[in-house]
Amino acid sequence: MGNNEFNNRVEAQRAILKVVNERPWESEPLLSLSRKGIDRWIRANRVDANSRLVRLLLDVSAGLFFLANRSQDQVSDEYRTKSEQMAALYQEIRSEMAFQA
Repeated sequence: MGNNEFNNRVEAQRAILKVVNERPWESEPLLSLSRKGIDRWIRANRVDANSRLVRLLLDVSAGLFFLANRSQDQVSDEYRTKSEQMAALYQEIRSEMAFQA
């Protein structure tokens, strides 16, 4: 997934959820990248809240929240930088999921 696709916040969310949910989880898939959604997923699947995957997901959640609140600023350097960070986090999550497989 390239940086351009991370300019579209919804596509970024879908891509990250798809990667995380390629693995069958104990109780339920990750349904949302909101803090509440991640917390629910952690509890339901007894995921270590201090794991690298959870830290990455929380970073993504914060970044997507930023992008959602700045969607009118898509040409700003700050928005572009955050989009690039989201693309990098996506790659880290992919790596982490491959490592856990």
